[in-house]
Amino acid sequence: MALQLGGNLLEACILAIIEKEDVYGYRLTQEAKELMEVSESTLYPVLRRLQKDGLLNTYDEAFQGRNRRYYGITEEGKEKLQTYKVEWTGFKEKIDLVLEGVSRNE
Repeated sequence: MALQLGGNLLEACILAIIEKEDVYGYRLTQEAKELMEVSESTLYPVLRRLQKDGLLNTYDEAFQGRNRRYYGITEEGKEKLQTYKVEWTGFKEKIDLVLEGVSRNE
């Protein structure tokens, strides 16, 4: 895909993935890579920022002798995701109009 995912849109996508269920870091990066062109080195700083901002929480669980770090969405994160969804709908409608060659004055 030639279009790149910017900061807030990437955050929205991460929150949406995690909203379904808590997910450990590696699985999250694999799911994100299936949907968009993004590297682990891009995702982990975003995850840390979302956690710092109170939108995600983390916990560790043992798995085959190692710990997996799981990410879960907080209530504040769910509210932020809802805001992103509303903003996305308006943004998408405007972009669709531009790409379809429709003038706003028509």
